Amino acid sequence: MTSEEAAEEISRLTRELERHNRLYYVEGISEIPDNEYDEMFRNLELLEARFPELASANSPTRRVGGEPIDGFEQRAHDVPMLSIDDVFSEEELGEFFARLQKNLNAEIIPVTIEPKIDGVAVALHYDAGELAFAVTRGDGAVGDLVTENVRTIRNIPLRLGDDAPAWLEVRGEIFMPNEKFAEMNESREAAGLSTFKNPRNATAGSLKLLDSREVARRPLDFVAHGRGRIDGVEPRSVKEFHQLLKRYGLPPNQPIWEAETLEQVVTAVRELDVARHSLPYATDGAVIKVNDVADQEQLGYTSRAPRWAAAFKYPPEQKETVLHDITVQVGRTGNLTPVAELEPVLVSGTTVRRATLHNQDEIDRKDVRIGDTVIIEKAGEIIPAVVKVVFEKRPEDSVPFNLFEAVGGICPSCGEPVERPEGFVALKCLNRTCPAQSANQIKQFVSRKALDIDGVGSIVAEKLVERGVVKTIPDLFVLNPESLAGLNLGTEEEPRMLGAKNAVKIVETAKRARTAPLHRWLYGLGIPQVGESAARELARLHRNFGELLESPVFPELSQMKVGQRKEDNPALVEYQIAVEVGPTVANSMMTFLQSSSGIVLLERLAEMGIDPQSENYAPIPPSAEEAGGGCAGKTFVITGTLSAPRNDFKDRILSLGGKVSGSISSKTDYLLAGEGGGSKRDKAESLGVIILSEEDFQSLVGGESTEEGEGEVEQALLL
Repeated sequence: MTSEEAAEEISRLTRELERHNRLYYVEGISEIPDNEYDEMFRNLELLEARFPELASANSPTRRVGGEPIDGFEQRAHDVPMLSIDDVFSEEELGEFFARLQKNLNAEIIPVTIEPKIDGVAVALHYDAGELAFAVTRGDGAVGDLVTENVRTIRNIPLRLGDDAPAWLEVRGEIFMPNEKFAEMNESREAAGLSTFKNPRNATAGSLKLLDSREVARRPLDFVAHGRGRIDGVEPRSVKEFHQLLKRYGLPPNQPIWEAETLEQVVTAVRELDVARHSLPYATDGAVIKVNDVADQEQLGYTSRAPRWAAAFKYPPEQKETVLHDITVQVGRTGNLTPVAELEPVLVSGTTVRRATLHNQDEIDRKDVRIGDTVIIEKAGEIIPAVVKVVFEKRPEDSVPFNLFEAVGGICPSCGEPVERPEGFVALKCLNRTCPAQSANQIKQFVSRKALDIDGVGSIVAEKLVERGVVKTIPDLFVLNPESLAGLNLGTEEEPRMLGAKNAVKIVETAKRARTAPLHRWLYGLGIPQVGESAARELARLHRNFGELLESPVFPELSQMKVGQRKEDNPALVEYQIAVEVGPTVANSMMTFLQSSSGIVLLERLAEMGIDPQSENYAPIPPSAEEAGGGCAGKTFVITGTLSAPRNDFKDRILSLGGKVSGSISSKTDYLLAGEGGGSKRDKAESLGVIILSEEDFQSLVGGESTEEGEGEVEQALLL
């Protein structure tokens, strides 16, 4: 086959595959059996492999993803992606509509009403009909380029056709359908992987993955609801824009209502509240938009939102049901959590059988008793919660519930005594070898933000403890593939083995994790009050566990009184300790290090030759004269488009003992600002935060810089 013949065949196959993709994923029609589609797809793959110069970035074969990238680049939006102002009642909705009438000097205002999808906002940019790039909302001015990940989403067309506008920016939501989300969680649980809390978290996490091949395996979907920059065509209304979307195979947000009066708007909002529970995705409101584009332009924008749109936020749906029992769960840190066992009831589209009661104080405050009729809602439309008791329906023989008495004063998992430590609201099991705690501790230890040990999800962790294979964290490092392969993840009646492939993966990643940096270990061990930021700050102050045991700062911190500042203590001032580490963290660390379980753990790690080291060790930050201002102990915020991915700058700051935050506050020391980043730059200026260019930053950390940059940072440091 010649190159010309290959180009013609690649073009034909591409058009056919795109047509069938649109029919199947957008219109719900299938013209050919799967095997015929697969054959065309495979033929295209073979041709592109043979003639790589003819392969397009928007080929249907890119749906399966490509090689991992190092990090996400940032890009400024051509038109800012603003928020939409919320209204929380029909009264506030009436006030919004009245403002429209006043500002447009009209009684009849044509508007549209559509679902507000609980997903991740993204802008798709098409150049002459070709998907050029995709960018997340970010801070509204600048977002992350996620083009490779977006190309894997099947219902997003990669080409719009020859008659497409010169430039078309379509905005919408990427989401995970509820049913597909449930199926994915079930398969992950069966494979021993961790599960996601809700569809939105799963969607956001998927888009942040650097390996688009993994994204392609996630059941992501897209719905379009707005426009940005458009060249070559000018829709005159929301309705015309939706027709444009349909013309080019872009899935518009549906269903959509049209209204002209406040009464019609309220009716539509109420109808949508009923209809949304049968939609395949999560919703949390209704978006009302002025239909006519000319009217939109006349109304204009505030600094953060259009004046021609509002989002009506639905109150959580509440249902009445019966509380049959209160059971008790033991968490990772030993907290005993009471759980309401309910008569199954449909709330916000899903069946609720259980709801947390948090602790004894919460039970007492609401006077919740077994046998009560209770009102249930989903907090944030996701987490079931008991709102209140229907006291008039309370059984005459009901008695107050006491958690301590219910468990007989002992942990339901290990049988050891429980107590309520001073200052805590929860009963705790203090036995760190408690099976329930062990399983939950292992889940934390192997998580991505901790030691990142592949293959040990919720089911595997629980079965490792239940079968006696692992009792404490160090046991993970002496597992062997042969015995691990036979781990039964099922029941005795229906066994399901882990398998050799998964066993090898666990053992190999556990071996790699032995050398993980100190802050990951501190976070992974699940020490109370020690989160990610505190763990990193502790690793800045201490080289290894040996130094933690002899810490000069813990005794000083633990003795601090309420209102006392670390800067006022001569023994602490030189360390410039971040706000995340204070008396509570210090006391928690000392309790752990001096406990019998902590001592045994560290001794066992030493016997195994495991000695985690800090990768950001800088206990006494250099002075400004020594390091041009220095990073250690300083808090940075990064914004705008820079010469390298933000993660590169973040890693460098962290390696030098600095911190990186996602938002500007009075405690921010520096804003590293590339091109764009307007809102954060404005806030930094209003708070007096030093703003660094990339050249300033290089000068600050001791890298190459221009004389101009050095002068700027010197001047900034004198302000």
